[in-house]
Amino acid sequence: MLDTASNRPTLPPEIARRRTFAIISHPDAGKTTLTEKFLLYGGAIQMAGQVRAKGEARRTRSDFMKMEQDRGISVSASAMSFDFGKYRFNLVDTPGHSDFSEDTYRTLTAVDAAVMVIDGAKGVESQTQKLFEVCRLRDLPILTFCNKMDRESRDTFDIIDEIQENLAIDVTPASWPIGMGRDFLGCYDLLNDRLELMDRADRNVVAETIEIKGLDDPKLAEHVPEHLLEKFLEEVEMARELLPKLDPKSVLEGHMTPIWFGSAINSFGVQELMQGIATYGPEPQPQQASPRAIAPEETKVAGFVFKVQANMDPKHRDRVAFMRLASGHFKRGMKLTHVRTKKPMAVSNPVLFLASDRELAEEAWAGDIIGIPNHGQLRIGDTLTEGEMIRATGIPSFAPELLQGVRAGDPMKAKHLEKALMQFAEEGAAKVFKPNIGSGFIVGVVGALQFEVLASRIEQEYGLPVRFEASQFTSARWILGDKDEVEKLVAANKQHIAHDNDGDPVFLTRLQWDIDRVERDYPALKLSATKEMMV
Repeated sequence: MLDTASNRPTLPPEIARRRTFAIISHPDAGKTTLTEKFLLYGGAIQMAGQVRAKGEARRTRSDFMKMEQDRGISVSASAMSFDFGKYRFNLVDTPGHSDFSEDTYRTLTAVDAAVMVIDGAKGVESQTQKLFEVCRLRDLPILTFCNKMDRESRDTFDIIDEIQENLAIDVTPASWPIGMGRDFLGCYDLLNDRLELMDRADRNVVAETIEIKGLDDPKLAEHVPEHLLEKFLEEVEMARELLPKLDPKSVLEGHMTPIWFGSAINSFGVQELMQGIATYGPEPQPQQASPRAIAPEETKVAGFVFKVQANMDPKHRDRVAFMRLASGHFKRGMKLTHVRTKKPMAVSNPVLFLASDRELAEEAWAGDIIGIPNHGQLRIGDTLTEGEMIRATGIPSFAPELLQGVRAGDPMKAKHLEKALMQFAEEGAAKVFKPNIGSGFIVGVVGALQFEVLASRIEQEYGLPVRFEASQFTSARWILGDKDEVEKLVAANKQHIAHDNDGDPVFLTRLQWDIDRVERDYPALKLSATKEMMV
């Protein structure tokens, strides 16, 4: 957050009702299932797909790539918009798998808050911790959902302690579980004094809610068996003594996270979490940009591209740029200035997403995420405005940790391979380097699973079998500094030099010694592991 809520001007009602957030978690904590239930309660789908169900029923709506559907994992971030009560939710589902963390990091630049999903049995896992650190860098407010309470899980206080210790954030319970595993009955809603009972018979049914007048209401005993009631009352009393009260301002500043307990697969606790996002989640926030920040209440439209997805519809070879609107009221057909090329661009068929379905967006407001079909003009990090030369900042590109050479199965199709690789490089799915010496390309990724995804997508989308092979290089660094100095380094180290898909020089290294040597011999240059996207 760039500013506290108190001294910001009030936003126009259409913008103020927007809630744009991402869901972050370790793989398998139930993130995609939770996304499905959000869509179910937003009235966007009639029946949630099960990630592990049989046949066609298991096709979850938010995973549209063939590989995602086959493996039951999310490998690319997808965006969805739907209404919940008087609010408009823009939800971005991110890959939990650490091999796709770069896509996730970039997605977090386009949202105002994050929902952190934790597995009740496993607590805070490594990937959750990494993603949490990124949210912290951006001061994003976090709301927590502790999932899978209908399975054997850890003690509630243990889970809360672990979040407080590992993530250094205050935790306040918004609901409290009654029983766990087989005995899990439901939760007590501490914010509204309600008892929520879970229905195990039908997973798509909303939980039954019973209004309770405080914890000494005799109605509690009618619904909760004695042995569970006693333990529950004791725990809630301790929680109220030991844990901080919910402070909405502290939540917005990112210092406190409210936690809801539930079971996404049983549709339990999800509606309370959504209500929490609506009540305690932030309105659209100002966006960092250069030379000045962009405020959502500005009347002129500005937005930035945080993701490019190629071949969402393989029949049309299309590319869709996902753009987060940072300010203004966008209408279909508007002419916007593409800041990087300084050219005007008519946005005539923007789309709003509902997972794999999309519809034409007649209008959109600050906070919304729209897709702009294009043929390669838009890249990650591009800013579109109504004429002002202002550029959104803070969208990172990371140096790959794994490098491999790539060859087409059919040598005659080398040209096709180049086209496919450039497409993926612009999408941000991989880094593609063209060495100055020798033919062929070197592909760099953050995690090994990405090589499999790339090979599978090149074959699916371009009908081109490829093989990846070991490379002599282990890492890549961008060369920053004075042009003459860079040229001197390039001339003296031809065998180490490549260019990325933007044409920027890259130094390929075998050992840390190579980096140390360059830093010693060329003190005026910097070898950087990150590059601001499309400067």
